[in-house]
Parts: sequence; structure tokens; C-alpha cells
Amino acid sequence: DHLIQKCDLFQEAVQQAMELAKTGRIVTFGIQPSAPETGYGYIESNGTDVVRFIEKPDYQHAVEYVEAGFLWNAGIFCFTVGTILDELNKHAPEVIEHVQKALDLSAVNDEQEHVLDLDEFSQTPDISIDYAIMEKSTKVSVVSCDIGWSDIGSWDSLSELTASDAAGNQLDNSADAILVNSRNNYIKSSGNRMIAAVGVDDLIIVDTPDALLIANRANAQDVKKVVTQLKEAKHESCQLHRTVSRPWGTYTTLEEGNGYKMKRIAVKPGGSLSLQMHHHRSEHWIVVSGAAKVVNGEKEILLHPNESTYIPAGQTHRLTNPGVIECVLIEVQVGIYLGEDDIVRFSDIYGR
Repeated sequence: DHLIQKCDLFQEAVQQAMELAKTGRIVTFGIQPSAPETGYGYIESNGTDVVRFIEKPDYQHAVEYVEAGFLWNAGIFCFTVGTILDELNKHAPEVIEHVQKALDLSAVNDEQEHVLDLDEFSQTPDISIDYAIMEKSTKVSVVSCDIGWSDIGSWDSLSELTASDAAGNQLDNSADAILVNSRNNYIKSSGNRMIAAVGVDDLIIVDTPDALLIANRANAQDVKKVVTQLKEAKHESCQLHRTVSRPWGTYTTLEEGNGYKMKRIAVKPGGSLSLQMHHHRSEHWIVVSGAAKVVNGEKEILLHPNESTYIPAGQTHRLTNPGVIECVLIEVQVGIYLGEDDIVRFSDIYGR
């Protein structure tokens, strides 16, 4: 999520970082601030040596840090493999331990991809490089640079990349938007719905198939508090989007209600769903484009557009795209439980 607009200056900074890294240093890139910013961490430095890292401050402290010549922490690093492994072994040995075991127990699937052992990898501590290494190591250096950088870490920073109209409103992919007596709003839509704003100022409005966000620009950083509450409530939106990517392609939930769910499934050429079974739901597959080779119980059939098959609950099944174009089908699920965890896999080319 890094935007770098001054590529020539970035290349110069990388060269400086490489020379420091060759001496065994872990190098971070420090951005020369353009204004007090509460959305970034700061770095106090003495030449290329890092004195300390500072968490995201309030506005008053941000003003003081800019006046003192502190740098924004870009979260971009340069180091040699040997150096980072040595520092991990020294400061975060439990990370190395579980990752190494996950690699040792990994399997290679049919696409020659290493599939890490889930049990071991899930035991790896959930810790950032900042907490694990950067704040503990004595080998940290910084390269000060002005590279036209933004981490696009908030909707407010993203809005800065969109041109404004005469009233200061920014419409990002929002051709179907009408604004009346409204100023300095940022509106983004990934759907086809009309968006109308009347008599509002300084708002961020983001409309997606999954959710609608309305926030004051001054509180753009507080979106993370919404995410925290969704995670605490174990809301499904934290786990799955309306369109979900899988190794074989994607599926999009079109509609769901009490006892039914409809999906659009797109399988890439050569892609294959696992040989699977569901306890609580039946499925009806209707091909709308491409071709589908389907295993349905003891039968294997080839389906073309406008052809379908019915899969009862408890029956093993698999779908493979044998063609050279994408296979698209509509799936209708009916059952007393339609959760994604109602699946028993018997074989899978992706090692899941």
C-alpha cells in the first residue's frame, strides 16, 4: 500500500540503504514530513542511527516531532537475509522456530507451491517486525528521504489522489453521484447504485457490495475502531468479502436468506474444486459460460451453458474446468445450515 511518486529519489535512497545493509545494518526508510500527521509513527535519529521509534502521536505531539526534525516511519526495510535471521534468532526465536517447523512439514502441491503446515504456522506469534526486531535491535539505521511517499493508510490519504471539483468534492469511480449544497466530500463506489449527498460537508462515503462507510474526514483514522468491534463480534465481514478468491478462481454471493444462498462461481481454465461433500445443504449448478467437468456421486458428466446438475446433501462432488476459457456457473444452495465450514474435503490439488 505504498505510493512512491519520486522514483529517481527512491532509487537513490535504496542505494544508500543497500550500502548500509551490506555492513550488517537493518535499514528503514524515514520520510521527511510535509506536515504534522497523526496517522504515522515517527523516528528520532542521529545521522543514520535510529535513536527511537515513536508510536502514532496526537496532533500536538506530531507538531513537536515535525519541528524537531523527526521522520515519518514508512515501514519499508532493507537488510540481508543473514542479518535478519540473526536478529530474529536473537530477539524473536519463537517466530523462527514455528516458521522453520512449518517449512519442514510443508507439502508441495500439483502447481509446485509449498503449502505450509497449518498447525505449526498458526502457532507462530502474531507480531510485527517493529515490535519483534526494530525496537529491540542495536543494528537499526535510517535513510532520510523525500520520495513523494504515502502509505495510503486511510480513506483521507486515498482521497488526496483524486481530483476535486469546484466545491472540493472528490468522486472516485462514482459517476452516478449527485451532490447538492455539499462541499469537501470524498465519495467512492464499487457498485452500480446512485449516491446522492445533500447539504453535507467533509464526509467520507465509501459504498461497496460488502458494507457502507460514512465518516467525518477528521475521524478517518477511527475506521480501525470499527474493524476492532467487528472482529470482537466475530462478524462474517471480517472473514469473507462478497467476492472471495480461491486457488481455482472466485465466488460471489449474490443473495441469501433463510435456508437458501445463491452464488456466482468462476473457475479459471484448469482450475478444480476439491472432491467434497456437505452435510447440511444440497446444491444446484447451472453453467452459464464455458464448460464444466463434474463428478456427482458415481457419475462424471460434462456440462455446457444452460445445462445443470443437482447434488443432494451428503453426496461427493467436484467441478473442474477442462476448457481454455473461464467457466462461470450459478450455484443455488438449499439447507438448514449454509456456513462455509460445512465441507468435508476428500482430495484437493491445492493441498487444502
